[in-house]
Amino acid sequence: MVQCEMCGAETGSPRKIKVEGAKLDVCSNCTDFGTEVQTPGSTSSTSTKYSTSSSGGGQSNSSSSSTSGSAGTGGGGRSGGSSSRSDMFDEMDELAADYDDRIRSAREDAGLSQSDLANELNEKASLIRKLERGETLPSDRVQSKLERYFDVSLTGERDAPDDTEWEGGSSTGSYTLGDVVKRKD
Repeated sequence: MVQCEMCGAETGSPRKIKVEGAKLDVCSNCTDFGTEVQTPGSTSSTSTKYSTSSSGGGQSNSSSSSTSGSAGTGGGGRSGGSSSRSDMFDEMDELAADYDDRIRSAREDAGLSQSDLANELNEKASLIRKLERGETLPSDRVQSKLERYFDVSLTGERDAPDDTEWEGGSSTGSYTLGDVVKRKD
């Protein structure tokens, strides 16, 4: 028996799904939370309600072929074969954990006040305040404006910290999403 990585239930036949870029082995009850990933040798053609599978009528086949063509061109050399599915989170850069400090220090190094920076970027000063306090994440447009204006990167890690194992949760030594996530029921 394997433990579901989503809810922690014991399952004899786990299914591999992709949820926002993460591949998880889950029970049949949790497969609706992501897109089922086809494993080599798997003949299952089931998909979830969130899937963009090409199985179906002629209309979905034509739209999926145009989708896979455009996804293949932006993949940076990735082959556009139908066996590999592309997830939008695979190609996204992750916003740095210290993006707020990077914005603040770049603004201070340039000798600008928050309202001066807002005027330069044609944004509201309240947005700059919220970004520097870490209360809101920058939209792609604002992130790109900040990166161009200050010539800094707000993605990735400046100095990657040592990966330390998380302490807590399960007595078996393996962790599920339930060990880390607080539900709002």
